[in-house]
Amino acid sequence: MKAKYIIFDLDDTLMYEIEYLESAYYEIASLLDKSNNNQLYEEMIHWYYQKQDVFGMLEKKYSHAKIDLLNIYRNHFPTIKMAEDVKDTLDYLKRNSYKIGLISDGRSVTQRNKLKALNIEDIFEKIIISEEFGSTKPDVKNFKIFMDDENLEYFYIGDNTKKDFIAPNNLGWVTIALKDAGRNIHKQDFDWSEEHKPHFIVDNIKDIIKYIN
Repeated sequence: MKAKYIIFDLDDTLMYEIEYLESAYYEIASLLDKSNNNQLYEEMIHWYYQKQDVFGMLEKKYSHAKIDLLNIYRNHFPTIKMAEDVKDTLDYLKRNSYKIGLISDGRSVTQRNKLKALNIEDIFEKIIISEEFGSTKPDVKNFKIFMDDENLEYFYIGDNTKKDFIAPNNLGWVTIALKDAGRNIHKQDFDWSEEHKPHFIVDNIKDIIKYIN
């Protein structure tokens, strides 16, 4: 039996991207209005779900440059915690000597801060972040970089049906989608073409274990 390389997406797979947004919004609210930060935070969340231009509205209300607010959003160190089911899954993989990797689109400082806040940056054999690597999913280069051993079987765990599974499907990897529990930033659509579809769909990340064994 081949050894196995389990490669994950980050946002809405190992963590909820909305939790990063909530953390950034709270930091910005506390910067702009310390005495009413909770109220401002709730306003920002309301604007977000109403699909308003949150930073544009803050710029008008507080005369704080929108670009500066965006930079705070992108560069802040988030207050986020790893879900227990994610921790249990990663602990299982480490305990059983699976190789673990990560492919994530995004800015280097943003994604690295997420990994550091979750305290998982050091568990991966290889980390590919699009800004550092120079291309984004579904570019096959972001996946082929892991394929340096023909004796390995490759698995990709993601959530975004628009781009996560095209390249690994074409490369012969086993692809698994973590089903949106209602908190994902990017809504899932499993009616895409066959090349977009994962081989398996799981409700909980711990359910991947039965497919990789």
